[in-house]
Amino acid sequence: MLRLSVMKRIVVGLDGSPRAPSVLASAVTIARAQGAKVTLVRSVGLPPDVPQDFWKTTEEPLLEVLRQRARQYLQECAPSVAPDLLAGTEVAVGVPWQAVCDLAARDDADLIVIGSHGYGGMDRLLGTTAAKIVNHATCSVFVVRDKTHHERR
Repeated sequence: MLRLSVMKRIVVGLDGSPRAPSVLASAVTIARAQGAKVTLVRSVGLPPDVPQDFWKTTEEPLLEVLRQRARQYLQECAPSVAPDLLAGTEVAVGVPWQAVCDLAARDDADLIVIGSHGYGGMDRLLGTTAAKIVNHATCSVFVVRDKTHHERR
């Protein structure tokens, strides 16, 4: 007999893309069915060889501007989650796949919900963020596919 484990903690990786609302909606559906809490996460970072003052338009360092925008984005997403299902929001600094995996491990998450990504030239060479999360996560990963990706083929 197949036994499915109960999920109590779900990490939702959001990237601000057009697919993010469907990723969040899928995570909320799973959380509601499982009685789980969701944590919304957005990763920000700079390539290591780009100086922080390269795009200086304010007195704040670029990384702090990116953090603030990510926090604002997550605050805009949070109302899509019922208050009793929302565990919180978190901005992680770093490589997106690593940040999501680290947060899920730290919070002892039962599931990560992410969106699939395109398969352009760089993605084929380096691997997508979604693929890296699937390969490195310490918990199960649910990948929400973009329906229009298949329709374009």
